[in-house]
Amino acid sequence: MSLVLHAHPLSSYCQKVLLGLRENGIAFEYRKIEFGDAAHGAELERLWPMKRIPVLVEDGRTIVESSIILEHIDRAYPGKAKLIPADPAAALETRFMDRVFDNYVMTPMQAVVFEALRPADARDPFGVAKARKDLDTIYAWLDAKLDGREWAAGPAFTLADCAAAPSLFYADWTQPIPAGYARLKAYRARLLARPEFARIVDEARPYRNLFPLGAPDRD
Repeated sequence: MSLVLHAHPLSSYCQKVLLGLRENGIAFEYRKIEFGDAAHGAELERLWPMKRIPVLVEDGRTIVESSIILEHIDRAYPGKAKLIPADPAAALETRFMDRVFDNYVMTPMQAVVFEALRPADARDPFGVAKARKDLDTIYAWLDAKLDGREWAAGPAFTLADCAAAPSLFYADWTQPIPAGYARLKAYRARLLARPEFARIVDEARPYRNLFPLGAPDRD
């Protein structure tokens, strides 16, 4: 089968899918989005009118949404990293933690980032303050949840960790994880030390100038 991934190296959701694909050694064509490329933009719109990335094309079939892409990959292309555990209870915990990182880490992080891209007369200070508060709240919850866990949903690397890696990477740039949350900080460090995620982070380095809050001189 032929797999083509339309993605950008700096995008958190694209990084999530890249991590799942590479952890399993799955061969695919990486179609990097080039901003201003009208032809590629038109192709994306044809594939998915919402024009959101990542978009995976499998032998002409379009698959969108990062969690759905990775769940499909896990079923159709089983590899060394079982992204969704076979045990029903473990699978449910994995999907739950995936949703936690997407909805309660990635979403408020992006709210703060997107605010920096808005015109001054369209800013939403209340919304940004709430997003930062939400990040602080979920940091505390995650630090407690990770007690006794090596990975997000338990002892094995799963879909939840694919979501956690980019969301915590950028969230800590946006609203630093407090020093007191040792478990959460150590978990983020383990994700960054994972070879495939380290590769993804390196691939995005040339684009760090596009991060609107200013990328910190670390990681």
